[in-house]
Amino acid sequence: MSDTGEVNIKRDRLVITASSLGTVFEWYDFFVYGTLAALIGKLFFPAGSDSAAFLKALAVFGVGFGVRPLGALLFGVLGDKLGRKYTFLVTITLMGVATAGIGFLPTYATIGVWAPILLVVLRALQGLALGGEYGGAAIYVAEHAPRNKRGFYTGFIQGSVVGGFILSLAVVLTTNAIVGKESDWAWRIPFLFSLLLLAVSLWIRMKLSESPVFQAMKEAGETAVNPLKESFDSWAKVRRLLAAMIGIAAGLTVIWYTAQFQALYFLQNALRIDDTAAQIIVGAGAIASLFWFVFFGWLSDRIGRKKPIIIGYALTIVLLFPLFHAMANLANPALSDAMARSPVVVTGSDCAYNPFAQSGQTTECGKVLDILSKRGVAYTKKQGDPASAPVVTIGGTVVDATAPEALEAGLKQAGYNLDKVAPPAGKLFGLILCIIGIGCLSGMTYGPVASWLVELFPARTRYTSMSIPYHIGTGYFGGFLPFISQYIVARTGDPFAGLWYTVGVVAVALVVAALFLPETSGKELD
Repeated sequence: MSDTGEVNIKRDRLVITASSLGTVFEWYDFFVYGTLAALIGKLFFPAGSDSAAFLKALAVFGVGFGVRPLGALLFGVLGDKLGRKYTFLVTITLMGVATAGIGFLPTYATIGVWAPILLVVLRALQGLALGGEYGGAAIYVAEHAPRNKRGFYTGFIQGSVVGGFILSLAVVLTTNAIVGKESDWAWRIPFLFSLLLLAVSLWIRMKLSESPVFQAMKEAGETAVNPLKESFDSWAKVRRLLAAMIGIAAGLTVIWYTAQFQALYFLQNALRIDDTAAQIIVGAGAIASLFWFVFFGWLSDRIGRKKPIIIGYALTIVLLFPLFHAMANLANPALSDAMARSPVVVTGSDCAYNPFAQSGQTTECGKVLDILSKRGVAYTKKQGDPASAPVVTIGGTVVDATAPEALEAGLKQAGYNLDKVAPPAGKLFGLILCIIGIGCLSGMTYGPVASWLVELFPARTRYTSMSIPYHIGTGYFGGFLPFISQYIVARTGDPFAGLWYTVGVVAVALVVAALFLPETSGKELD
């Protein structure tokens, strides 16, 4: 039974299936870029080092998130004025076309600086589309759902976001297996695959009717004339929007991106795991984690939306570092042991390091850090005598800091194997369990969220009021997480340092959610 009193099991199954599949496909389009970020950096942002190119690619990944609030404004207003169904038909079309466009783009080697410019434009269009997709799908399902199953129904939408990430990994791995990742054009296939997904999505979603809540509101002549103005016309509404942005969207999204992309990049870069092996490990963990999103959505119908999210935030703060340290010990125990037994210490003055420097580092100490960063070596810094040259010690042994060959020989002698490796077979299960553990934290904080956000805002402005805080919070706090965390790692030399960004945001979200957001479970949707 929905909030309108209508019982239609067949309809509800179609609603969940169509909305979830469309959400999977749309997030696939958005995430396939992140999955291929390291390769895209080399093709579109040639730089002095792979780390600089990778950071630039991640910055453009963040551009898509930065534009999402604009999409939330545009499509939120359209969704509240014209309806839920037709709005997310437009968003999925825009997303599919923009994603396929990336697959057709010439690279930097062909058209120079125009390649990254066009890439930024297409990423911005993807972000614009995604700004209208999530709110539309979540609201559409919630407004069909029985009141006591709203968390369970919308949990499938939350899981569909992970499904998009898994699908992007699967298509990339399949393409590499069939075509070979050394091919000059294999990277284009996952982007062009989006055209097929677009056709399927449109076919499925055209079968849907309008949301019963919106239809009833439209027939009664109660749709909002200016949803944007109504969303901000009192301090109470603004305060709730801000609380939802920080306490819900920002907190859950940094956990989600840490569970998916941060874990992937940690394996690939810090732990030197073969790219394909890292993608399989994270993909397997993500598949197993799908259960958590539906489970915690279902649980929120019984114990409330707020409780699992608050507990999830607290557990993230406590468990995040131990889980990543466990991953390091399991994935590449030889490298992890070398880092613990023979730490690299750089002693010098003016040890500033700029990973984006095109013409090289400006100080002798910075040049040493550049060598270590390019090789993915963790290090710590100590202040030295300004009159002395920088000194590098590896496990207490001094090596020639000015000679890259001597530095590399010293690292190898200390047990630092910096070649790409596959994790030991006996450690794979434990490694996947760590990914599932992080996925559980994400499921606790993300599974109940769609129903909570829908229940927080009135039907007249629900699309607008829900989308704006969600996409500002996820777009800026979460979307730039891969860039910010990897930049922190590059600047500090500590492969775990980027996790402090996640912990800091989650700590603030925990306080805001606990103090300023009400419980809404079981609320009637007006």
